[in-house]
Amino acid sequence: MSVLSDPALEARIEALQAESRAQEPAVFGYFAQRAQKGDLSWDALDADANRFMADKLIALEPIKAEFAYLLCRSLRARRVVEVGTSYGVSTHYLAAAVRDNGGGTVIATEYEPAKAARARANFEAAGLSGFIDLREGDLRETLKVIDGPVDFVLMDIWTEMARPAIELIGPHLRLGAVVLADNTDQFRHAYRRFFDYVADPANRLRALTLPFDGGLEMVVRV
Repeated sequence: MSVLSDPALEARIEALQAESRAQEPAVFGYFAQRAQKGDLSWDALDADANRFMADKLIALEPIKAEFAYLLCRSLRARRVVEVGTSYGVSTHYLAAAVRDNGGGTVIATEYEPAKAARARANFEAAGLSGFIDLREGDLRETLKVIDGPVDFVLMDIWTEMARPAIELIGPHLRLGAVVLADNTDQFRHAYRRFFDYVADPANRLRALTLPFDGGLEMVVRV
């Protein structure tokens, strides 16, 4: 049973998750081949990797997305930031949480124009567009303006962008705000600059790696 209690929304999400799962063999095969060649760096994906990933969903696993939904509900989140939207699968959970909390905004970010267009169509079809501010382009520009305190952040993006994102969002985190960052065990080294920011006492953050597949970092503003 889904935590959403919204069968129509759950069906839409499952269709997108199925599309994402169908792409996984190609994604795993591509990165395995690149790793075998030894010409891939997780610190900064090159042009070929970005080209390959331009139409891939890479949806957050359902259990992690449901956890994010429940955290948003428990925090009574009204302002949420999603770093890395893709086709908007996890955004559906965040927007549903904001809706169920009585209203608010999910600031979503997506670099690829085609993905942003598909995400907008998905949000409209789900009836969630009114809760989402989708910002298309480089997040180092699109997140420069955040009007008000942030309650929750979901960070599911290439690790090279994690540090720029937290630098922009961090000053807006309200006391008790939560940041979730995906795959922090799997890509610990690539996340090192993000963890340097988290570890800086001036930023007043505490973190714990949760035992989800690949690791899910829970960072709290204290």
